[in-house]
Amino acid sequence: MKSKLLLLLVLLIMPFAASAAGQDEPTTYVIKQGDTLWGLSDRFIKDPNYWPNMWSKNGQITNPHFIYPGQKVRVFPDRMEFVPAETGAVSTQKNAPTAAAPSAAVPVEVHQDVAAEKTYTLYGSEGFLAEKDFRPFGLVVGAQHDRIVTGVDDILYTDIGADLNAKGGDKFSIFRKDVAVKHPLNNEEMGFKLVPLGALQLTDVEKKSSRAIITKSFKEISPGAYLQPYKENRRREISLKNTSTDLKGYIIESRSGITVIAAGDIVYIDLGLSQGAAVGNLLYVVRDVTIDQRYVEGRIDNLPQEVLGALVILDAGNKTSTALVVKSIDAIYKGDRIVSQTK
Repeated sequence: MKSKLLLLLVLLIMPFAASAAGQDEPTTYVIKQGDTLWGLSDRFIKDPNYWPNMWSKNGQITNPHFIYPGQKVRVFPDRMEFVPAETGAVSTQKNAPTAAAPSAAVPVEVHQDVAAEKTYTLYGSEGFLAEKDFRPFGLVVGAQHDRIVTGVDDILYTDIGADLNAKGGDKFSIFRKDVAVKHPLNNEEMGFKLVPLGALQLTDVEKKSSRAIITKSFKEISPGAYLQPYKENRRREISLKNTSTDLKGYIIESRSGITVIAAGDIVYIDLGLSQGAAVGNLLYVVRDVTIDQRYVEGRIDNLPQEVLGALVILDAGNKTSTALVVKSIDAIYKGDRIVSQTK
């Protein structure tokens, strides 16, 4: 009798156990004509605002408005992931962007591969904004033979000496003070650009001065250049990191000063540590959509924001940060807004 009851109990429990075990296994959905990131997020995650998470982590999707039939998405209870090309072929640009209603998801075999974490490289030549209270550690005060322009292996003289605890062998990064940067909205002075020029190493040190040799040169180096303590291993990988608070700010300048900003450009933003920004934060570049009010008769308030691109913070100061534009689907300009969450 006991054995029959035990068998009955096992038979009753097995379907529930199998169901619970299957909850964490993803199904794979094949993009159909008409699907959008917004629609998929709303349909499977029950959160239409989840789509920027998918977009930022998938290099194949350059425009969040367009996904293509044949692309595959793994659907988990709490997230969605695009299937990498090697495990699921993605249709080419010959396929038209989707335009019809989506169809139901169909469970298929589960892929066990895990996509690599997205990282970005910091090389040390990005520069930064020197804020109002910035003071350089030292200055280049002259060059051997009174040269105005110098490069690698040339001799320089600095105002860094033993009274600053400097000694032979110490290394310093060299910067040029560039133009003052003002906020594009209120004209507030945010600081000035510091452009990396190279590096030097002290060879002979006096009390208030020293001789040095240039060990690295990105651009021409002249007297008056700023010196900052050298940071070893400046080239490092930056991993994406969730924001700790809702961030809203603006692009206030680009490193090169160009008017039209695109993917791959370095920009400076008006968000820093004091606002809760951190290295690795992913922010979206957005712009409000405006329409001719003559045709709406007061029936429309705010239209959805247009997402222009995304950027990642590489280095954070107190009130400003240096960032890399990692995606651009339209021209980006100084003064464009940046947010951590899109509407």
